[in-house]
Amino acid sequence: MSRYDSFSSDVLIVGAGLAGERAAVEAATQGLNVIILSLVPPRRSHSSAAQGGMQASLGNSAMGKGDNPDIHFADTVKGSDWGCDQDVARLFAKTAPIAVRQMAYWGIPWNRVEPGKRMYDGKEIEEDAEKQGLITARNFGGTAKWRTCYTADGTGHTLLYTMDSVVIKLGITVHDRTEVLSLIHDGTRCLGVVARCLRTGSLRVYTAKSTVIATGGYGRLYGASTNAIINEGSGMFVALETGLVPLGNMEAVQFHPTGIVPSWILITEGARGDGGYLLDKDLHRFMPDYEPNKKELASRDVVSRRIMQHIRKGYGVDSPYGPHVWLDIRHLGEKHINTNLREIANISRSFTGIDPVHDLIPVRPTQHYSMGGIRTNIDGMAYGLEGLFALGEASCWDMHGFNRLGGNSLAETIVAGMIVGDKIAKYTKEASLNVSTALVEEYVRVQEDRIQGLIHNRNGKENVYELRRKMEDILSENVGIFRSQEPLQTAVNELHVLHQRSQHVGLRSGGQGADPELASALRITGMIRLAYCIAAGALARTESRGSHYREDFPKRDDANWLKRTLAYWPVGAEQPRLQYEPVKITELPPGDRGYGEASASAATAKQ
Repeated sequence: MSRYDSFSSDVLIVGAGLAGERAAVEAATQGLNVIILSLVPPRRSHSSAAQGGMQASLGNSAMGKGDNPDIHFADTVKGSDWGCDQDVARLFAKTAPIAVRQMAYWGIPWNRVEPGKRMYDGKEIEEDAEKQGLITARNFGGTAKWRTCYTADGTGHTLLYTMDSVVIKLGITVHDRTEVLSLIHDGTRCLGVVARCLRTGSLRVYTAKSTVIATGGYGRLYGASTNAIINEGSGMFVALETGLVPLGNMEAVQFHPTGIVPSWILITEGARGDGGYLLDKDLHRFMPDYEPNKKELASRDVVSRRIMQHIRKGYGVDSPYGPHVWLDIRHLGEKHINTNLREIANISRSFTGIDPVHDLIPVRPTQHYSMGGIRTNIDGMAYGLEGLFALGEASCWDMHGFNRLGGNSLAETIVAGMIVGDKIAKYTKEASLNVSTALVEEYVRVQEDRIQGLIHNRNGKENVYELRRKMEDILSENVGIFRSQEPLQTAVNELHVLHQRSQHVGLRSGGQGADPELASALRITGMIRLAYCIAAGALARTESRGSHYREDFPKRDDANWLKRTLAYWPVGAEQPRLQYEPVKITELPPGDRGYGEASASAATAKQ
């Protein structure tokens, strides 16, 4: 008989970032027993790296006056390039103001309205004295109103620390340094997970009435990413490997316009939201040439493309790490930079040796976010397996479609945690848990065989680190901001070979205990499968929509592609199987996004 530790709960949540912890709080406050699993201590989760803010239509600031959930909904749908489900976007926009105020009640020190006059992009703004002390907002890309609530540029940090304090107060059990290796299911219903303790290497079994995946994104599939090193898509690929659960819109990969060169750490959109400019090698502010209305604050996919187009024309700044552009915030002044933008000021000083009070910041678009993930319904339950839920960046809920607005991700973690957490609680209260010991033993045996096979090089001696670097290069070179048939086909072909090679990984180390090479070897096949789904979905989608830009198909094609990609990986298969489902249009029919791309493209052609 296999030897392992066993745990049982009403609700099992995999991932201790904001989405996972908020759902845990919701379930626990309804009297359910909850266990959270996490790769790292919760306050080290990637949610803490979010800088700029959380969107909610409070309408308190002068430039947010008149804002309401209808406008936020419309911005979200347009930002998604009509790729989202509008019933989800509507529910989100309606709930976000409640979530922000609840977080204030729990202790978030939101920046507040300060009466007086100030300059923004050459215009004078005067705040209403009657709004003094109310939660304020900053400008963000792709929005009609200023609605991004913030705490300087450390919003994720304050949100996560506050949320984790609530988790501790409620006595919710957290097992950190624990990694899930597979889901346990009977073909119809998810019953829990097999996990590995990263301290000792021992296996554990967690069974639960409801299992929730909230493990964040897959940014580390790409060589250059703003994501933490733990963001390898593990929650997504353990769901995909069941053969029953599809991933939605995996080809929708967001590149943030301003990753700092060369460390690729995020420089918040809040820097441009507060009035920062993008400059080329001639110190010319080029974004108004392309997007005269929104300038640096068009939607993220648009700004990223404009930067790369400008670099392609020869206006990039040469560096040993490739061409880049400059971000200029010097005119905002020392006080503003060292208070509202203090985190990026510290990042610039620590990682590049420059002081943004006096110096320009070198930036280039960098992989940042995954709109795709485990496909769920509006209640957060995954397609294909009853009792399995997903939320946050690990899910395709789907409120982001093919492009996420800045500030909508932090908001989604809290809002989805509230809404989906409540649905999880209601489902769990009606559910029972009957798990066959023989079924659990079989799942544990499979993982034991995997581990022993790697340790003893039963299947071969492929080097996991070489495979990973190759995967990163394939995606970065062929599935980036600009895409076309030949590079995408190359990516699919090379990932197919890489997937086969990943079946023959062996270890150079002993593989005992907390061996990082073993951990990497256990993940590599799943990571390559995610990369394969991204490339295959991008190759099949012969249109441009949001972050998915095909140079050979530069127009959005609503007649043929107003639908969501569903990627399945049948058990034993060597490649994904793609299916499609229609996007849910409930209120706002497809139209112009309002970023001026069509007119700007014509102007560019004349240059």
